[in-house]
Amino acid sequence: MSDLEDSGQAERELDLASRLTQDHHQSLKLWLRMLSCTVRIENEIRSRLRASFGITLPRFDLMAQLERHPDGLRMGELSRRMMVTGGNVTGITDQLEREGLVLRVPDPHDRRAWAVRLTAAGRSAFAEMAAVHERWIDEMLADIPAEDKASLIALLASMKQRLNTGDER
Repeated sequence: MSDLEDSGQAERELDLASRLTQDHHQSLKLWLRMLSCTVRIENEIRSRLRASFGITLPRFDLMAQLERHPDGLRMGELSRRMMVTGGNVTGITDQLEREGLVLRVPDPHDRRAWAVRLTAAGRSAFAEMAAVHERWIDEMLADIPAEDKASLIALLASMKQRLNTGDER
């Protein structure tokens, strides 16, 4: 590889956090480091889901939400949980419904409303994808020692709690 190619490769490998200087605030450094790690993992998962299962990450995420709620979820609740617009959820649901992976059913708590739930085929497909997805995540994080993972989980749980407390103010 030539020096020019090495230089180009090094440039491409820079992530958001590595471009920071000592003058940046510690909180900003933390945010950008978390974001760069998340984006890197998410991009790899997106690529693998598409290559292995022909499915997008948002479709996988919607199915994951429904897997946790066998009676189904209303569209607004799906939108809130996935942090996307109702239109996005409707589009994804329409696609999955055409493929026989989800169906719209009357909401058991409100006869005027509809819920979305996985079909038997959807549960089966999701179970297969979820098992593979878990292996991928384990593989990507395999070099991080268990005690470091435990520390990160505890620190991020504390951060989440503090952020949630801030939302209540």
